[in-house]
Amino acid sequence: MNLPNKITVSRILLIPLFLIVMLVPFDWGNMNLLGADMPVKHFVGALIFIIASTTDWIDGHYARKLNLVTNMGKFLDPLADKLLVSAALIVLVELNGVYAPSWIVIIIISREFAVTGLRLLLAGEGEVVAANMLGKIKTWAQIIAISSLLLHNIIFALIPFRFDIVALWVAMIFTIWSGWDYFAKNSHVLKNSK
Repeated sequence: MNLPNKITVSRILLIPLFLIVMLVPFDWGNMNLLGADMPVKHFVGALIFIIASTTDWIDGHYARKLNLVTNMGKFLDPLADKLLVSAALIVLVELNGVYAPSWIVIIIISREFAVTGLRLLLAGEGEVVAANMLGKIKTWAQIIAISSLLLHNIIFALIPFRFDIVALWVAMIFTIWSGWDYFAKNSHVLKNSK
């Protein structure tokens, strides 16, 4: 396994740590940071999520720089993103005091499952499709929204502007748009499936 794929696997391995921090009833107290009041565990969980999310950029950077782009990486990288984002969104639905409506989470996760299913069909036809720019924008919009929600709208808590909510809506819009685009560009597989 090459370096970029190892970095991708590290993103997957950070998911259980994130879940433990966020879901086990630790009482580490509360903190106020830049106008945002939040439990310390939400701050620690946000840091783990952000570190895991940055590995998405790092593995892609090294894969391109060292010419180590592989079919395994093309498949594993978006899968790691989907696992991380899905886990974080499901946790957000459960958290008190955080705005993450289940219907938005269902739309986002449903798109991820649908695209993964199409990727499997494409793989069965011998095609491996790397993420396009719209998919990358979608992923970063989701990461920004989730980070803002986990950090209780930090920085923007000082002004009457709910950046975290706007970011979540933007993430949902890009999720729908990129899913539509992905299916439109790969509809030939659905037409040829039996």
